[in-house]
Order: sequence, then C-alpha cells, then structure tokens
Amino acid sequence: MTVPNADLRATYAWARVGRERLLTWLESLPGGVYTLERPDFAFGSLRNVQVHVADCYRVWLAARGLGETVVRLDPGALPDVAALRAVYADVDALVDRALNAFTQPDEPRRVPFGDRELEVTGRWLFMHPLTHEFHHKGQLLTMGRVLGFPYPAGPDTDLGLPEEAAAWLSS
Repeated sequence: MTVPNADLRATYAWARVGRERLLTWLESLPGGVYTLERPDFAFGSLRNVQVHVADCYRVWLAARGLGETVVRLDPGALPDVAALRAVYADVDALVDRALNAFTQPDEPRRVPFGDRELEVTGRWLFMHPLTHEFHHKGQLLTMGRVLGFPYPAGPDTDLGLPEEAAAWLSS
C-alpha cells in the first residue's frame, strides 16, 4: 500500500528536523527570555512567533483545508517551550490528517478566506504554512541574536537531511 502524499510527508519530516533544533535552542535560553515581550519584535516575543506559526498550520490546514473549527491559540496559556512542543505535536497530527485527506493534492479546491473564496490546491494548503514557518524561523534567530543569545554554531535550522528525518517518516 502506498502512503498518500509521500513526497509532502518527506518534505515535512525534513522541516521537523530544523524545528527540533530550534526548539532545543529555545529550551536552552535563560528563564523569561522565551516569553520576554518586546514591542519591536514581530508578534512581541519568541513564544508569540511560534504560536503564530502553529496557528498558521491550524487555520490553513484544519479550518480552510479540512473544514474544522479552529480557535486561535492564546499565547499566555503557553508559558514555555514544553507547552509549544505539545502544540506542535498536535500540528504534526493535523498535517498527517490533511495529507491523508488531500488524496488529489494538485486538484483545485475552493476554500474560505474572509468574505470570499480562494482557489488553491491541497499541495498549496500544505506548502503555505510550511514556508511561512521558515520565514518566521529567520525572525526567531534574529530576535535571539538581538537579545544576546545567538543560535550556536553547528547544524542549522534549515531542512534536515533525509536520514535525519527517517524516524519521523517511519512513525
């Protein structure tokens, strides 16, 4: 039996390697840095950027792609990286549901967008939050540097290598 959207699943697994590196770095920051509010930062804090990214997956895949009801996350209810790890575990399950549902990922589909509809594909619904995550990952790394906690030298937060993502693909 073939797994639906194996190519997109592999792409997501590669992205999860970089996300894990980012989360590990964020866990290493001194207390209070992750949630430190700064009006000059996008979304106000490192945590809030990650909440925004998770909501992007939830809105585009769950609400618009699968027609599920989504309530936006409350950053204040997510005090630390461990709480965001749980959110991203839910995002991982959502991505799996969406990729199972998008059996024809390149067929046009109409999705709600405010007071109108957009014509996109399942592949686009998947790729939009994924690329959005990478956009904000750069902001997170810059914010960390501004706060005096640069990401350490070593493996970067871009796509992991296929062998690094193999465990996620087999689960």
